[in-house]
Amino acid sequence: MGRTYLVEEAVGQYLAELGTAATPLVTGLLIGQSSPQRDYVVRAVRTPPAEQHGEQNRSPPRLASLDEEWITTHATQVSRMLPGGLLVLGVFMVATPELAKDGQNTLRKLIFSVEKSLTKRRLWKPAEEEVSDRAALQICSATKKVVCRTYDMQDPKSSAKPADWKYQSALSASWLALGCTVNVNIHIPLLATSPNHDLEKNTKNGLNRWSKQIEDSVFLINGQVKDDDTELLEGQKKLKGNTQSSTQFSDVKVLTQLCQGSGSRSTATVQVCRGSINLRGAVKCRAYIHNNRPRVKEALQALKRDIINTLSDRCEILFEDLILNEGPPKKNVEREYHVLPQRLFVPVAGSSVMLSDYKFGDEAAAEIQERFVELLDEAVQAEDIHIAEGISTVDICPAPDTLEDPQQTQLTKATLLLKLQQNLGVVVAAAVAVVAAVFSFNYFSD
Repeated sequence: MGRTYLVEEAVGQYLAELGTAATPLVTGLLIGQSSPQRDYVVRAVRTPPAEQHGEQNRSPPRLASLDEEWITTHATQVSRMLPGGLLVLGVFMVATPELAKDGQNTLRKLIFSVEKSLTKRRLWKPAEEEVSDRAALQICSATKKVVCRTYDMQDPKSSAKPADWKYQSALSASWLALGCTVNVNIHIPLLATSPNHDLEKNTKNGLNRWSKQIEDSVFLINGQVKDDDTELLEGQKKLKGNTQSSTQFSDVKVLTQLCQGSGSRSTATVQVCRGSINLRGAVKCRAYIHNNRPRVKEALQALKRDIINTLSDRCEILFEDLILNEGPPKKNVEREYHVLPQRLFVPVAGSSVMLSDYKFGDEAAAEIQERFVELLDEAVQAEDIHIAEGISTVDICPAPDTLEDPQQTQLTKATLLLKLQQNLGVVVAAAVAVVAAVFSFNYFSD
């Protein structure tokens, strides 16, 4: 028996409107949440039209002419705007009968391409028991026939499996929310052997190590440690009345381990470095989980991934902005100051779920509104944009003209490491701080 997709009624109305449009072929993304029992689809987002020129713009659409790279790029941008618990569940196509003949083969190719692109960016690995099926939805604009199939993303040769597509009203109106503020203090050494301009790669490697610490952290839900297999709301009173205005919120505290477990041997590592990147501050994180007796393990997994994603995403956005405005990275680092993007949240009508985005300090509300329309096909009011964090900065410092003798530097490091290990009882890797990128996040509560 295939999987069941419970779908917000508003998604059905959105897809129906796309079917009545003058465009004979529309593709897009399905956004929602996956669970062991069933999947939940809370939004559908069409692919924005690509800029075309000349005769191509006047030629009739064909399945073979679909821009796969444009669709996967859109999926990447959308994934950054999803809080914890939400992900791209699949792709859809609304097409005329003539174009729909080979639709499933096209959708199969697209969903594998999208999933590969999204997986490449992630700093976390899916759990063994996690559902790996993704949906391919095809709708005929003439007959309104809906065909939903799933493919196993872990098997490149997987064949299509039928799936149930069922609409439900107020599907996400009473989903549960979890929120936390995570203090970040990450030191990433820049090895002397790595290129001067390879800051992005070094940052990602450092974040990858940090993400493992987040995975191993202890999470307190409303001040309590709960067993993974217990229900999230066990022992709590269920809310009554208007569920659309009564979102049940859990405050989470994250306790990060300061040292390795006793079962693993710790060793001090001395490396010749030419600088470091320091990420410091506090990040605002949020996750949503379905209200069908969710387990603690599901809820915390969603929140962990939001913690990891939000820091990784804003670093990606920063480097992309630097390349866009300043060109390729410079080989010789000069002292510079940059403003990091701030996180913001926007409510969704008829749902307890809020969407996320990032803005630079000089971006106006109109630019944010335009981005929501372009990427999520969602009109947003300026007063509904909630900035979750204050302005953050990056300080990149140049290397000095002269460096100390390498042998003396290594000796100093080794001595410092020994003292720190004796006094603190933890393993510390020291590096000469020459290039410093300071990420400072100031948290303002909503």
